Amino acid sequence: MSIYLDYNASAPIEPRVLECMIDIYQNYIGNADSRTHDYGDQARNIVENARKQVASLLGITSSEVFFTSGATESNNIAIQGLEAYAKESGRNHIITSSIEHKAVLETVKAMQHRGFEVDIVDPESSGRVDAKKILEKVKDNTLLVSLMHVNNETGIIQPVQELGTALEERNVFFHVDATQSCGKLVDELRSLKYTMLSFSAHKLRGPQGIGVLVLRKKNYKYPPAKAIMYGGQQEHGIRPGTIPVALVGGCGKACQIAELEYQSNEKKLRSIKKKLLELLDKSGITYSCNGDQNYCLDNTLNLCLHGVSSEALMISTKRYCSLSNGSACTSKSYSPSYVLMAMNIPVENIENSIRISWGPETDLEQFQIEFTNLLNVAKRLAQ
Repeated sequence: MSIYLDYNASAPIEPRVLECMIDIYQNYIGNADSRTHDYGDQARNIVENARKQVASLLGITSSEVFFTSGATESNNIAIQGLEAYAKESGRNHIITSSIEHKAVLETVKAMQHRGFEVDIVDPESSGRVDAKKILEKVKDNTLLVSLMHVNNETGIIQPVQELGTALEERNVFFHVDATQSCGKLVDELRSLKYTMLSFSAHKLRGPQGIGVLVLRKKNYKYPPAKAIMYGGQQEHGIRPGTIPVALVGGCGKACQIAELEYQSNEKKLRSIKKKLLELLDKSGITYSCNGDQNYCLDNTLNLCLHGVSSEALMISTKRYCSLSNGSACTSKSYSPSYVLMAMNIPVENIENSIRISWGPETDLEQFQIEFTNLLNVAKRLAQ
């Protein structure tokens, strides 16, 4: 079996998270919103405990945590949910970047079709969006700036700290997609100023199908985001539908583990990246890294192996390494990566680029063996 190197698409579930979920599935059968019996109380206690675990990781209050089906839904609520307020206030201008996840880009474009004014800012060649270019777009009717914390294709960390402080001073809502950073850049997230934040549990070794929308209170009031679906009043009316207790419990457990282990995990992630670059340098292959590595997450590398087709390489090395050449949400499309294109990387280089992402439990010895095998194949393909 190949070594799994596609963590940015989905990380394998943590065994302790799975054990927690199995226990809930087997022993806690109630609906968390049933208030007439002990089974409902037990389920509700699990949900509220998970809410506290998420809050503890992020350094917020548990009342600011809302469970959703994942970051895609959370992003949609954060953006679409402001529509009524925008109409009431006359603030209908949204700013985002051209390298956002499709869950943000497509939602913003849908808002544009509904009459919203939209500015989409391109990144620099470094893969980072210039915060000044975002702030230059802010005007009196600006409602929202939405920016990811870490890009899912390149691993490049965006200037959310600088933007958060500036946007708070200008009274502009700030939404951060923290899907790739949650559980990794813990200290930075805890100090970050934002209005709303999204993440999916499965990117930090929790279960698929569960995520979080954070709504930060200001002067004891939530931001004016409303539900975009109709049903019950679960999650204080923000997200209707029966709460999936085991998934929520798994999300909370993943956050608890991340809080306890993120510092030691960072060292493991960094050691793998160091080994990866050492193997590249020894291989003699001509390569370049897409994005400024001074601002790159320790578990990701977007790599161009010059003269080596990424499609041919991935097909030829499936038995060694499982990786990708872009976001999983666009994997059925073989068009060049829109993220790398926005960075003005030549199309030829984009077609020769792969994304490698790993986790703290990635075995360093196995990684060295299998990535060496991949590089040997790459050398043959480049001839």
